[in-house]
Amino acid sequence: MTDQSRTRFPQFYITSPQPCPYLPGRYEKKVFTHLLGEEPVSLNNMLSQAGFRRSQNIAYRPACENCQACISVRVIADEFEPSRTFRRIFARNADLRTGLTPAVASDEQYGLLRRYLDTRHAEGGMADMSRLDYVAMVEDTTVATRLVEYRAPVESGVAAPLVAAALTDTLDDGLSMVYSFYNPQEAARSLGTFMVLDHIERARALGLPYVYLGYWVDGSRKMSYKTRFGPLEALFPEGWRRLSANSF
Repeated sequence: MTDQSRTRFPQFYITSPQPCPYLPGRYEKKVFTHLLGEEPVSLNNMLSQAGFRRSQNIAYRPACENCQACISVRVIADEFEPSRTFRRIFARNADLRTGLTPAVASDEQYGLLRRYLDTRHAEGGMADMSRLDYVAMVEDTTVATRLVEYRAPVESGVAAPLVAAALTDTLDDGLSMVYSFYNPQEAARSLGTFMVLDHIERARALGLPYVYLGYWVDGSRKMSYKTRFGPLEALFPEGWRRLSANSF
């Protein structure tokens, strides 16, 4: 195989079985490739539309034997209509200052991430993430990605503290929320929900049709929140298909 063909047709690999983080008693395998070569942005676009997710310079998707529970979902941004509950969450967070920053890790971000992981995901796969791991997650990228930061209002000249952040890729057809985290002590704000709502509005403003939310897993409580942001499209073997409310 020539160097040119390796760039055009990436090599794919498969992981060994690991305990499934979503469904007890099951094991997962992933197929993955490296986002390298001459056109990593185009490759990330193509693979995202094919149901892959990104982690640093790797694109992956589940390839489990005898299981297809992980289903890629994306919000149809232009057709999304916020419910009364969502409108209340918008209003509750209207005082936050939001801004886009380059994909550069900071101590403040990592401190917030640690509080989030220690409180919400102390037993999860990212529980032991070090600062160097976080820097790699944010900065080891060859694609179009940035951080969306959400800050509390300034009081008495004190610097506005960071309360939430989302690492977000910009694709040809949407925004992909790679990873988001927030201050668990701000539970009343529903920051996880607010960040998704904010990304839907950002996609609309950019003229992008979708917000990619990753995988929905039927039977996994930690993934069930994604069904609230309809209308959704889900990726099946025959392609992307709109989901009806009774699909869940």
